[in-house]
Formats: sequence, structure tokens, C-alpha cells
Amino acid sequence: QVQLEESGGGLVQAGGSLRLSCAASGRTFSNYDITWFRQAPGKERDFVSGISWRGSRTYYTDSVKGRFTISRVNANNTVYLQMDSLQPEDTAVYYCAARPAWKSGSYQLTADYEHWGPGTQVTVSS
Repeated sequence: QVQLEESGGGLVQAGGSLRLSCAASGRTFSNYDITWFRQAPGKERDFVSGISWRGSRTYYTDSVKGRFTISRVNANNTVYLQMDSLQPEDTAVYYCAARPAWKSGSYQLTADYEHWGPGTQVTVSS
């Protein structure tokens, strides 16, 4: 099992920045791809950004490209999501999720993820 916990959410004005962290414990963290999803009230949980187990590949949804940066430090069992130029439409609960590195294909399928954190709220005011 891998246990995940997000932190770093909060309230920020439009144009501001936040850095989310996803800390893992349990099984070998470097055996997992890690992805950030977000869910706004009344909407589905959507893919935001993913990073491969070694950090060599990163993926972003179009709406955050150029504003968000995902990274990981396997020695610290942590994945980060640096969010800049935040907009009100970025308001959501942000979740990190882990899938085994042997799985291939799109990072966007929530069904592929075996482990989820409880989420952290990000609110961007206009």
C-alpha cells in the first residue's frame, strides 16, 4: 500500500501562486507514476498533471500548460505541483493519486489509480 497526503492548498487571489505537495509513505514511492486531479463542486474529477516514476515524463491538461509545473523528489517521497498565475477557474479540491509504473497509456484515467490522497482545497478569488 501507498498512503498519500496532499498539503499546500489555501486561498489566493487571481494571479497568485501556490505549491501543492503530495507526500507518500508505505511501499516504494519510485515504483509509481503520480498524477494530480482536481474536482470542482458539481463537476467530475479531472486530470491536471502527471509525472512518470523517474520524473522523465510530464503531462499537463491544456488549461494549465505554461502555468503549472509538476516535479518529484523520490528521495523525499514527494511530488510537487507549482501553480502560478492562478485563476478563479482553478478553484477545486486537488487530489494526488498513484498508479504502478508498469501501467501504460493515458494518465487521465481515474480507474488506473489504486491510491488517492484525501485532497486539499484550492480557492482562487477574483
